[in-house]
Amino acid sequence: MSPKTISIIVVIIIVAIAAAIFLTQQRGTPQAGATTQNATSKQIYVIYDIGGRGDLSFNDMAYLGASKAAQDFGLQLVQLQSKTQDDYLPNLRLAAKNNPLLIVAVGFLMTDAVKEAATEFPNAHFVIIDGFVNKSNVLSIQFKENEGSALVGALAALTAYYFNCTKVGIVLGMDIPVLWKFEIGYAYGVRWAQQYIAQKFGKNVTFTIYYVYTGSFNDPAKGKQAAQAMLAQGVCVIYQAAGATGLGVFDAVAEAGQKMGRTMGPPFAIGVDADQDYIKPGFILASMMKRVDVAVYKAAQMAVNGQFKGGLMLLGLKDGGVSVSTLDDLNQFLQLGIQAGAVKASDAQNIINKVKEMRDSIPQWIWQAVDELKEEIISGKVQVPLPTTRDQLNYYRQVLGLTGSG
Repeated sequence: MSPKTISIIVVIIIVAIAAAIFLTQQRGTPQAGATTQNATSKQIYVIYDIGGRGDLSFNDMAYLGASKAAQDFGLQLVQLQSKTQDDYLPNLRLAAKNNPLLIVAVGFLMTDAVKEAATEFPNAHFVIIDGFVNKSNVLSIQFKENEGSALVGALAALTAYYFNCTKVGIVLGMDIPVLWKFEIGYAYGVRWAQQYIAQKFGKNVTFTIYYVYTGSFNDPAKGKQAAQAMLAQGVCVIYQAAGATGLGVFDAVAEAGQKMGRTMGPPFAIGVDADQDYIKPGFILASMMKRVDVAVYKAAQMAVNGQFKGGLMLLGLKDGGVSVSTLDDLNQFLQLGIQAGAVKASDAQNIINKVKEMRDSIPQWIWQAVDELKEEIISGKVQVPLPTTRDQLNYYRQVLGLTGSG
């Protein structure tokens, strides 16, 4: 994988995490007051962020969702690439002038441009992924990161237990409300796993959960330093929710394992937003994915059925909006990378083989336990905490027993 490819992905990850999420605490289906104008066109436009196709992240996932919708619903997919942020508004205007069924803007950075375009073209139907625009003709789609983080929290703890380790950690970027969802969701998953171990094996294990906010989304050195500090304290699995800063976490974990003569974990890292398993194959246990493909497909389906509504839509486990990465996800991403010239076919197969080897080394009961938690969340048997204020955050930290690091 070339440094250029990884840097592209970093841009998308930063975009996804740095969203202004104070508004994401709204819940349910899109709000009332939606547009009723039905476009007659059979076109769906996708406006890509500057990372473009081949980023193995949000842009490629948007393409997957849009192309599937085009095939299933008989639509024509039109793709517009943004080379710089100055291209956002012209691309949106170009799309709107053609009166398509739907216009999809990929990423929070397009928020202002979508707001302006939606004002200029009130009869056009816009979708913004991972952002929020308060217009009646804009569907804003965001994700329940706390639910996905709970799954990888359970995965982290159960894997740590298997390798005779009782310390896990999470490295985050800025101390902002959206990242509280990652932190508390992860901790909840760890404590769920603790109870699972007690019930399955009759052993009372108490995990120490370290957390640190680096204060940055674009400083791999800080991420590496934070991860190294955790590793020095005996942490064996680290979840990163820190954008480009998180690349330093991957480096620290892989280097620590290699110094022990290992070609795969432990220690392990866990990726975020997209399937990041390929970055350090063998040392990245899994990734908590935001399913942009699902979001785009759902939006297109609504438009085709004449049910498009502006407002906020939050997608969680029940909706398929968040998930733990699989080998199928990895293979699909790498194939897209090959098509875009971002990945060599020989490299892709080596990556898949290494990740499969690593996953096969993890007992099946661990993956089954994560699936069990997933079903409990979907059924409503358990509810993952969602802190919306600093007081709630501190309360959940106390209840879940998190330990600050650094």
